[in-house]
Amino acid sequence: MIDKAVHVAVGVIKNADGEILIAKRPDHLHQGGLWEFPGGKVDEGESVHDALVRELAEELGIGVGQTSALITIRHAYEDKQVYLDVHLVSDFSGRPVGNEGQEVLWVEQKDLVNYNFPEANEPILMALNLPDQYLITGKFDSFADCESKAKAALTRGIRLIQLREKEMLSDEFIQLANRLHTLTSKNNALLLLNTSVDVFRKTNADGIHFTGQRLRECQQRPVSEEKFFSASTHTLEELKHAVNIGADFAMLSPVLPTNSHPGEPAIGWEEFEKIVSQISIPVYALGGMEPGMVEVARTHGAQGIAAITALWES
Repeated sequence: MIDKAVHVAVGVIKNADGEILIAKRPDHLHQGGLWEFPGGKVDEGESVHDALVRELAEELGIGVGQTSALITIRHAYEDKQVYLDVHLVSDFSGRPVGNEGQEVLWVEQKDLVNYNFPEANEPILMALNLPDQYLITGKFDSFADCESKAKAALTRGIRLIQLREKEMLSDEFIQLANRLHTLTSKNNALLLLNTSVDVFRKTNADGIHFTGQRLRECQQRPVSEEKFFSASTHTLEELKHAVNIGADFAMLSPVLPTNSHPGEPAIGWEEFEKIVSQISIPVYALGGMEPGMVEVARTHGAQGIAAITALWES
């Protein structure tokens, strides 16, 4: 699709106060009247970084230093296809102004939901609101032990937890889920449950996570838009299915060899990047991950890392 689509470099510009810059599209342009993250078309033979530097200088009058990849998005409107290369920009000089007459605003990240963006920008908002580490619970001896490990993870800065416990009875799982949600909500963190839809609906959790098997059996989004929906995937086809039924984000594995699945072929970083570049939702790298691999994962197109042992047992 990239050769048929308009290739656009997009900058999510964040200032020292954590505010994000948005600009209003002129009414006469495609998607006019909506707010967007600044950027522009990548010229033939131009790198994404160079295009972003040029466009932000022209549009806003700022100089751009180092940037970091956030997400790539492929989106088809009725009249146009776009391929968005989205980068975080926190290293810049100058005061942004609308050099092309466009209105520009600094907005607190939590308030971005109050503005209307083009449909293609929705995954950017999701990527901004998700952390770069996704913890999957491992072994625990009791409810108290599980809560203790969860508290320790939250203290370390974890803000996304998936409760995964295959052997527990439904009633016990529901009770534990609600106890964990009390912890996560106090720490501005999200709790997703690896369980059935029926069990999930009896809890206060923020979202549901589907295994690969549940994902393959599902043909439509299993929860409302007010709840998060993530899924485990192993192939490009599974990721595309997750996108088609409305997953907000996903995990792709195994990226590296793991002790839990010895001998299972790993995808590797190069193939991981190739796959996720074709997907327009945030994707976490799972399998052989360690906390120190976050930046490596992000340079290969991941939202961040997902892990059990490395994040649960730390």
